[in-house]
Amino acid sequence: MKLRELLNSRKITLSFEVFPPKLNASFDNVYNAAMGVANLNPSYMSVTCGAGGTTGGNTLKIAKDIQDKYKVTTIAHLTCVGATRESIKGELDDMRAAGIENILALRGDKPKDYEGEPFKDYHYASQLIADIREYIGDDICIGGACYPEGHVDAVNKALDIDHLKMKVDAGCEFLTTQMFFDNNIFYNFLYRVKDKGITVPVIPGIMPITRATQVANAVSMSGSNMPERFRNLVDRFGDDPEAMQQAGIAYATDQIIDLIANGVNHIHVYSMNKPEVARALQNNLSKIVI
Repeated sequence: MKLRELLNSRKITLSFEVFPPKLNASFDNVYNAAMGVANLNPSYMSVTCGAGGTTGGNTLKIAKDIQDKYKVTTIAHLTCVGATRESIKGELDDMRAAGIENILALRGDKPKDYEGEPFKDYHYASQLIADIREYIGDDICIGGACYPEGHVDAVNKALDIDHLKMKVDAGCEFLTTQMFFDNNIFYNFLYRVKDKGITVPVIPGIMPITRATQVANAVSMSGSNMPERFRNLVDRFGDDPEAMQQAGIAYATDQIIDLIANGVNHIHVYSMNKPEVARALQNNLSKIVI
């Protein structure tokens, strides 16, 4: 199913993101975790790829098996760092052959120890989106990423939203946000993108912080603001893994309930390949997301 059909409905959805193993990691462990999330029958799932597309083959295998074995709609991530137009066409052909109908098109990050020119035929995600649309037409649903607190490389938020409008004009049909921990930031972002004429669905990305060590990573990767309320939670429970996981899930649940109560019907969760976290969120929302 193309995601545009689901996102244009009034149904409340809860989706999860999983990631394939790094080249030196155990495929079986990661694969089983991803299938464990799929077994929960979420509204849809997103499967990431490594920096520079380094895990592209595993991304496609996991996405295909989620759809084939569990009948859960999937989005496969596609990055263009280090890619050529011909290599992108090859990846798109493989995705179509695997039955993938949804793509999250990203510029992507330069891999560590990458040799060569990272920006060959593409410098921006909007260029990738335009090429996908020209090559495949409407036979695939294209999504993109957005950053409520501004992309870490952006000069300012206004320019960042200008680039976002370029993605939408190129053919992007929905946007999924980077993680955030203060819903007011998201609501303000919705106002700013609407003012810019961006009317595609904007899906909030929620990340349950279940380990104190994740906080530093979240800040360095996304520049996310950590509200005082959240910092207090980490200070109080961070040294107790079980308590921190429960508190992190409760905080994410509270964010999601507030979003839905304010008319946001589609929620995406960065579940970090943890079926137990995804299951706990589903249980907490069992009478809200049906």
